[in-house]
Amino acid sequence: MTTSVRPWTALSVLCLGFFMILLDTTIVPIAIPTMLRELNAGLNSVVWVISVYLLTYAVPMLFTSRLGDRFGPKRVFLAGLVVFTGASLWCGLSGNVEMLIAARAVQGLGAALMTPQTLAFVSHLFPPAERGPAMGMWAAAAGLGTIAGPLLGGVLVQHLGWEWIFFVNVPVGGLALVLTWRLVPDWQPKHAHSFDLAGILLSGGGLFCVVFGVQNGQHYDWGAVVGPVSVFEIIGLGVVLLVVFVFWQRVNRREPLVPLSVFGNRNFSAGTLAWVTVGFAMTGMFLPLVVYLQTVLGLTPTKAGLLTAPMSLVTGVMGPFVGRASDKVNGKHLVVLGLTTLAAGLGVIALQAGAATDPWALLPALLVCGLGFGFILAPMSNLAMGTVEPRLMGTASGIFNTARQVGGVLGSAAIGVLFQTRITAAIAGEADTAAAALPEQYRAPFTESLTKAAASTGQLGAGGGRVPTPGLPVDIATQADQLATQAIHNGLTEAARQTLLLPVGVLLLGAFAAAAMRRTAPAVAEPVEAP
Repeated sequence: MTTSVRPWTALSVLCLGFFMILLDTTIVPIAIPTMLRELNAGLNSVVWVISVYLLTYAVPMLFTSRLGDRFGPKRVFLAGLVVFTGASLWCGLSGNVEMLIAARAVQGLGAALMTPQTLAFVSHLFPPAERGPAMGMWAAAAGLGTIAGPLLGGVLVQHLGWEWIFFVNVPVGGLALVLTWRLVPDWQPKHAHSFDLAGILLSGGGLFCVVFGVQNGQHYDWGAVVGPVSVFEIIGLGVVLLVVFVFWQRVNRREPLVPLSVFGNRNFSAGTLAWVTVGFAMTGMFLPLVVYLQTVLGLTPTKAGLLTAPMSLVTGVMGPFVGRASDKVNGKHLVVLGLTTLAAGLGVIALQAGAATDPWALLPALLVCGLGFGFILAPMSNLAMGTVEPRLMGTASGIFNTARQVGGVLGSAAIGVLFQTRITAAIAGEADTAAAALPEQYRAPFTESLTKAAASTGQLGAGGGRVPTPGLPVDIATQADQLATQAIHNGLTEAARQTLLLPVGVLLLGAFAAAAMRRTAPAVAEPVEAP
């Protein structure tokens, strides 16, 4: 145990664990084409590998922030680190997609135990006037962890296999355990909280029903799921549970999971809403982008990761500088600038994307995205948390971190279903166009083969964007295969372009929310009255 507190050393160790958590939110998308092939799974199942992690990460976080207040943030952080590291090993050993989904759910629970403790420690280790640079370091770890996933994942997937995107957490987690035990102070807030079990069940059940319904809507053709229960009824049940949750938080006289009074703070309310949109975009942008880069443009996982690496570098380098700048200028303007810049970068990518686009022509727009992320992370945290009452800091930390993860869950589900829907529609349209080049008697089988592949989406990943068209004479089979590949590439490109416009719109809504935030003045010590 440490006897002297070194704030920056302790924060560095906590950021190592936080980096690992956020790395696992974006390291999986780069492996999607490989998982489709090697796990013999459909796109919807592989998207669940992403969504279930975010879901079990987001839902318990309001509860786990209270655990830190009661048992000590360091102890809860260590417990979460053990769970996260063990679940990472389980993920790598999974032999099928169902086992991988279960392991990722446990991994998300470990992340939920760890995350609120990192932000609570920033408030404990640093006085208010010095939290800007500390938040900058925290934001740099968040940015690097979130955006560096594709680069590291690409190298690991191509050279070692998809399992190693999880195995890599085991030695890093072991190192973080030792360093946390030795260098992080055993701070004990000793707040005796009651635990709102009803609130946990209502919020968790409601969010799960909404996400399950949205993400699986295309899979069930927006109809019945079990017996007479339909997708829309499941989504409706989720909305009702969330409304009841809010009502329960209002009438609960003991200690609600989400004290609604914290939203009376204008900066916290606006910042939390904007933070949801950031989580939505951070998670949602990678699915269509990675499928487009690997399946349409033919990049290897490593090259796809290298293409996005400069984006993460820009974000990581900017974090500390923007954190310091947010103490001197109105951080609201930095956040609004970052959100609109990120939206602009994604919009340019959507405009540039084509079936024959040079991948490196996308680099300037990706750098703009990295610039946008860099402007958002540190000042957003500083503005939203800077004026929260000390007695609500632990709860506010949990709510704030949960907001981004809820945004990520919704982004994963919404982007996943929109991408699948647009793939089906776009490839079907391209198939009709391409079939016109074939003799009339072969057009229907050709179109049917491509439409079936588009509907399953797993066939597209298994074939690397190529779908054979059996049953055709040898003299036109080669032409049909070329036409099929062209139709699939054009359809996937159009689907990716249209899907990327969704996070653009969500980010612009976040910019309007951030514009409502007010500048916070650095806190000063209260004068001591003379006796």
